[in-house]
Amino acid sequence: MHVRKNARVAFQGERGAFSEEAAVELLGEDIVLVPRPTFEAAFSAIRDGLADYILAPIENSLAGPVHRSFDLLVESGLQIVAEEIIPIAHNLIGAPGASLEDISSVESHPVALAQCERFFVEHPRLRRIATADTAGSVREVVHSGDKTRAAIAGRRAAETYGGLILREHLEDNRENYTRFLLLAEPGAGLPAEGADKLSLVFQLDHRPGALYHALEPFARRNLNMMKIESRPVHGRPWQYRFYLDLQARRSDPEVAAALEELKGLVVDLRILGSYPAAAGPSGAQRGGKET
Repeated sequence: MHVRKNARVAFQGERGAFSEEAAVELLGEDIVLVPRPTFEAAFSAIRDGLADYILAPIENSLAGPVHRSFDLLVESGLQIVAEEIIPIAHNLIGAPGASLEDISSVESHPVALAQCERFFVEHPRLRRIATADTAGSVREVVHSGDKTRAAIAGRRAAETYGGLILREHLEDNRENYTRFLLLAEPGAGLPAEGADKLSLVFQLDHRPGALYHALEPFARRNLNMMKIESRPVHGRPWQYRFYLDLQARRSDPEVAAALEELKGLVVDLRILGSYPAAAGPSGAQRGGKET
């Protein structure tokens, strides 16, 4: 995908985070990276005039959906213009001169710590410390110079902060991928070439068979649903939004007919984006197969 040179891309986390790696993989090196401390700060970056795009994680193949991203996507009014899937490889990273024998504590995001359970079983003496993000943990460990501290993060974080990789591939499962969405304001003007994936969100009335009837227009037309996710509607207990990913081109007459039919069956239908499905690390189309 091509964006203008020096386009500003905001993401949650510190420099060297997996989100930064995904942004560079998707858009190349000629972008301006805008790290933001929280998801809320990242999603407000365009509105605040700090960024042109936002790159947000939406789901991990092992940990599941990133719920805050789902909620903020709807609240922000932004559109999905692209997606990227990257493998998540966790490394043990220490300060320069450290060794595995020196380490007594390991810091990282709780999800990263949980995905390296076998490593901690093999080294029960190591104390786990949960932090806000992976790359920030590396920064703190390296800046401290304390050889008894280590962090779990990606290789890019070690390179960014000058950390020493003490052990590679700590993750329990090598089939560990995170899917990211590139978001922009509606009408950003990005080309829709190859847009073969459609994301949408809607609410349903409380009546028997409501979800069944909402999905039936797609099933009847043999349109492949790649993912469905429900999230509570804030301020309305026991009301839910449903997110759908479809293998579909919005320009297809059958897709247009299904969407028109869906409008009469649901509440607050919104198209979140029509964009090219990401290719996985092997080059194969992954789509919903990694969820």
